[in-house]
Amino acid sequence: MNRMDAQLDDRSGKEVPANLVITHEDVDRAHDRRRVRESRARRGPLARMQLLWLLVGPGILVMLGENDGPSMLSYAATGARFGIGFFLPFVVLTFVMACVVQEMTVRLGAATHRGHAELIFDRFGPFWGWFSMIDLMVGNFLTLVTEFIAIRAGLGFFGVRPAVAVLGALVVLFVALMAHRYWTWERMTLAAAMCNLIFVPVALLTHPHWTAVGRALITWQPSPGGLTPELVLILLSNIGATVTPWMLFFQQSAIADKGLTKRDIAMGRFDTVLGAALAALAALATIVATAPLFTHHMSAGNFEAANFAQALQPFVGHWGSALFALGMFEAGMVAAITISISSAYAFGEVAHRPHSLNLPFTQGKTFYLVLVIEAAAAAGLVLIPGIPLVYIVLLVNVIAVLAMPPALLFLYMLVNDREIMGELVSPRWANVLALMVVILLIGAGILFGVSVIAPRALTLFGGG
Repeated sequence: MNRMDAQLDDRSGKEVPANLVITHEDVDRAHDRRRVRESRARRGPLARMQLLWLLVGPGILVMLGENDGPSMLSYAATGARFGIGFFLPFVVLTFVMACVVQEMTVRLGAATHRGHAELIFDRFGPFWGWFSMIDLMVGNFLTLVTEFIAIRAGLGFFGVRPAVAVLGALVVLFVALMAHRYWTWERMTLAAAMCNLIFVPVALLTHPHWTAVGRALITWQPSPGGLTPELVLILLSNIGATVTPWMLFFQQSAIADKGLTKRDIAMGRFDTVLGAALAALAALATIVATAPLFTHHMSAGNFEAANFAQALQPFVGHWGSALFALGMFEAGMVAAITISISSAYAFGEVAHRPHSLNLPFTQGKTFYLVLVIEAAAAAGLVLIPGIPLVYIVLLVNVIAVLAMPPALLFLYMLVNDREIMGELVSPRWANVLALMVVILLIGAGILFGVSVIAPRALTLFGGG
């Protein structure tokens, strides 16, 4: 670090405070911002494309990162159990909900330049700061377990032993951090995340009936029938596959780490919507890919990723099955990286420890240790024999839905705090949409509670 005496900056003419400390993290972020300013100063379509390339990232990563192992297994189970119909437009709706929620984190991160956990700590006190961080880390740990389940199951299709698959994934996660530059890490992870679209060619190999797909998206038909505990579980699992607490913490912290400003909010919104569109495409493709199992009445109640891949082989061939298994591995791997980083961000923000991917290990030791230890603990749990994998996957998505309303309450209060948001405080339309999302999530949670405590009472809501 360099300490600077009070003097006039030769470039800006502004006085530099005597006690200003410039860190390694500040230098790297300033370098990235200089490239943004240079691109913004130029004119023409090429300059706009370069600016887009420099500013996108957090939104695409958070959406494709949420298309993780449990999410893709949830979509696969949905297609195998209910086929093409109600769930295609329902999944699109969940991604619209995700856009509503994540747009608020874009404005919050760009306006405050601080992470979500840090703002909760500062605005609501240490108790709520630590509570939100611990709550996030517990949820993230459970989700990380399911990511390594997906990694283990996906590579299992190729005969890779569970221990080798899980340990190899930990090595990949560690290597992804070695750049010690946020921008480099983001580009590498984005390249891996785009492989989530591998489910699209798998869906095409099933030769879907496109008229039926289009009709389902427009009419929400055929319906899945009356409400049953299984249907409620799948409904909540699909919601939890797109709207989860870790997304709030990750995207806001990533925007702060990337250094986005108020001028970048429009691009941040575009980044989020683009990520949602790509993730929705992969999700719908997964449902379409496994729909033949429903059509041919093949039970998929206890399928893992490898089981789905093997069951699809008669419809998509060996290469299609291999792509499906690779897609599950990619989904778990990218999410393991992004989710563990969201935990490290939150811990650093609340504990007031250095927390940036621009830091070398010696300066960000706590940040990197939290990240690696949480991932390693989750990986070790997956290697315990006899774990009911698919049930754990669906249950973790349900837990994410139940944990979301309290997280949204903090987000709602922060984006409506004029003291920290200024002119970027939430407009009425954004508040109305956020309230609708909260009501839907609370309703889904109540429905799940009814399905567990009094399953026969579901007939009051919709028959069955």
